[in-house]
Amino acid sequence: MSSESEEPLASDASESNELGIIGHLETRRKFIKQVAGTSAVLAIGPHLVGSASLDQVTPTATPEGTSDLLKVNLKINGKSHALDVDPRVTLLDALRERLQLTGSKKGCDHGQCGACTVLVNARRINSCLTLAVMHEGDEITTIEGLANGDELHPMQAAFIEHDGFQCGYCTPGQICSAVALLHEGHANSDDEIREWMSGNICRCGAYPNILAAIKEAKTKGRA
Repeated sequence: MSSESEEPLASDASESNELGIIGHLETRRKFIKQVAGTSAVLAIGPHLVGSASLDQVTPTATPEGTSDLLKVNLKINGKSHALDVDPRVTLLDALRERLQLTGSKKGCDHGQCGACTVLVNARRINSCLTLAVMHEGDEITTIEGLANGDELHPMQAAFIEHDGFQCGYCTPGQICSAVALLHEGHANSDDEIREWMSGNICRCGAYPNILAAIKEAKTKGRA
C-alpha cells in the first residue's frame, strides 16, 4: 500500500519540476526578447531623432566664391610666388608640392632630422614645422637659391671637395644649416660646430667630412 501511494507523489513531483523548467525557460525567453527590443530602440532611436531634427533644419546657402584657401605671397630665392593654400599646409609642402622646389627633403616630418632646413630671413628653420601662411613677406632661401647661376655657393663647393655626404638625402639641409652657422658665428671650434649642427642628422655618418667642409669654408671666408 505504501509503495502504491508513493508513485503518484513521485509523478506529481516530476510533473511539477517539468512545469517549473518550462516556466523558467519561457520567462527567460521573454526577458531576452525584452532586452533585444530595448537595445534595438536605443540603437535606432538616436538616428530617428537625428533624422527628424535634420528634416526640421533649413539649409543655409553657401555664398558663392567662398573658399577655405588663403592667399599668401612667398618670396623664395628672390622671386615672389602668389599661392592659394590651405592654412594647414606647411612651408615644406608648399615648396615641394606647389612650387616644385624639391631640394628641401621631407625626412621625419617632425622637426627631428633637419633634412627640411631652409633659411628664413637668414635664420635656419625646419620648414616641416612652420605653416606657409606664416611667412608672408619673409625672405626664404632654399638649397636651390644658394648657387649663383652655374656657380656653386662656396659651402656647396666645400661639401663636394670634402665628400660631405654619401646618399645625399640630408645634404641640402646640412648645407643650409652650415651657411647659417657661419653667419651666426658658431664655428669657433670643432665642438661648437658639432653642437650647433646637431639638429641635422646624417644617417650615413659623414660627420667628419661635414665638419671639414664647414671649417674650410670658414677659414677661406667662403660663406
